[in-house]
Order: sequence, then C-alpha cells, then structure tokens
Amino acid sequence: MCLAIPAQVVELLENDGAVVELGGVRKEISLALVDGVAVGDYVIVHVGYALNRLDQEEAEQTLALFAEISEGFDPSLLTPLPSPK
Repeated sequence: MCLAIPAQVVELLENDGAVVELGGVRKEISLALVDGVAVGDYVIVHVGYALNRLDQEEAEQTLALFAEISEGFDPSLLTPLPSPK
C-alpha cells in the first residue's frame, strides 16, 4: 500500500528541491514533477516527490481526516506478512 500526504512547502532549494513540513517534521523533497510551487503552498508528497499542488482548504481537510483516523488506530492490529518460502 502506498500513501501520499499533503505537506506545506517552507523553503525552496536549488535544482527543483524544497523543504516541506508536516506535524513539525521537515523533509527535503523534489519539485521536479510540479511547476509553479511557492513557499506556503501545499503539495501531495509520495516517496520524496511532490506529485501535485493543492489548495490550503483541501490540504487541511485531508490532514484532519488522517488525524481522525489515527485517533482510533491500534498498531497492535498490524501483523507482518509471512516470509516468502
């Protein structure tokens, strides 16, 4: 399963790079796949790449849904997949 999450751009770097922040965590990502991103914009991030921009309202709604889901999440329910034989 793959998950792409919204994060806010806090710094633009050289060579299509940027720093995004989500929940107090900052991470360097690539903006090579998205044009016209500015500091303060929200982008959908997957495996270190911004996939597209989204407006602040949509980003906040999505992050609120993630927070709501995580409130009732019990990590003990996760079981590792069996090793291939």
